Amino acid sequence: MEKLKLASAQFENRSGDKNYNLGVIDRLAGEAARQGADAIAFHECSVTGYTFARNLSKEQLLDLAELIPEGESVQRLTQIAKKHEIVVLAGLFEKDAQDELFKAYVCVDQNGLVAKYRKLHPFINPHLNPGDAYCVFDLKGWKCGILICYDNNILENVRATKLLGADILFMPHVTMCTPSTRPGAGFVDPALWENRENDPTSLRLEFQSMKGRGWLMKWLPARAYDNGIYAVFSNPIGMDDDQLKNGCSMIVDPFGDVLAECQTFEDSFALATLTPEKLQQAGGYRYLKARRPELYRDIIGQEHQSEQKVVWLNSGEE
Repeated sequence: MEKLKLASAQFENRSGDKNYNLGVIDRLAGEAARQGADAIAFHECSVTGYTFARNLSKEQLLDLAELIPEGESVQRLTQIAKKHEIVVLAGLFEKDAQDELFKAYVCVDQNGLVAKYRKLHPFINPHLNPGDAYCVFDLKGWKCGILICYDNNILENVRATKLLGADILFMPHVTMCTPSTRPGAGFVDPALWENRENDPTSLRLEFQSMKGRGWLMKWLPARAYDNGIYAVFSNPIGMDDDQLKNGCSMIVDPFGDVLAECQTFEDSFALATLTPEKLQQAGGYRYLKARRPELYRDIIGQEHQSEQKVVWLNSGEE
């Protein structure tokens, strides 16, 4: 494998405004390509917007969702990839021929769709169906996987994707700055975003706190470290419907170290060079080799009824 240069982006999407969002994707993809990036990754539902979908009926969601790959947005993403000679990864709502709905994330190059993944643990709208498969694909000689937002919190998903061969895991999110049972969690006041030019310090303190980056850094480096992978984390900045998001899009290496991170309030991207040597130098590589699945195969694989609870969505209050 050769070195790979990746960009992880963040931007303030507009709810339901695909044309605007694709325009931002086009602009940032062009900027990343000019800086030598081989690929750029955007956040969960970056094409469509995300949080506003919690209030949509099935009919409204079907109007928003698209067939993949023949839908207009994937065709537009392909045009963007071709124009800038860069691989593009972005998220949107998907419908199939039977009008079943999914949360999808796609990878496209100049020739079209390279990979499609459906979120295994969707929750933003009850009409969304869970995906039923992992996704591993090739990107310029590197094996890559995709897990969307909540999927990454179930650590078995990360390990399974690694065991299927992934050395890079794309982790598109819309996360942080929501209530939870964990100490310090909660919404960030949108008024701080509106006043960010006059008082960036107060906003940054909230974004960096346990509401935001403080929580992220508890688990994201651990996923990369334990599995010996590069983690490409993408997250929106600014308002997503009525919720404020703190960005922090970053690339973490197999040692769990942050290689690059978006640290502004602007639409931007973090750019990092991935080197194949780290994949075998990192502890995760040795730990994977030392596994003894005969001890826990039946424990991990025993029957279990999946139960998913999202505090902020169910209660709507802190």
